[in-house]
Amino acid sequence: MIMSDGNKDKFKGSLDKAKGKVKETYGKATDNFAKQAEGKIDKAKGTIRDKLGDTKNKRENKDE
Repeated sequence: MIMSDGNKDKFKGSLDKAKGKVKETYGKATDNFAKQAEGKIDKAKGTIRDKLGDTKNKRENKDE
């Protein structure tokens, strides 16, 4: 099965969000504010990539 570009972006976005959550939690547990910030940035990147995937999927479905 081949993934569409939109689904690839959604998958990568989910990974970025998960990675960000881990970094943010680690940062809170160790009082590492830089790691907390890095986690929040990763989560935001994941959300953006997820929305990009939604847009690509809508465009692909419209073209069919």
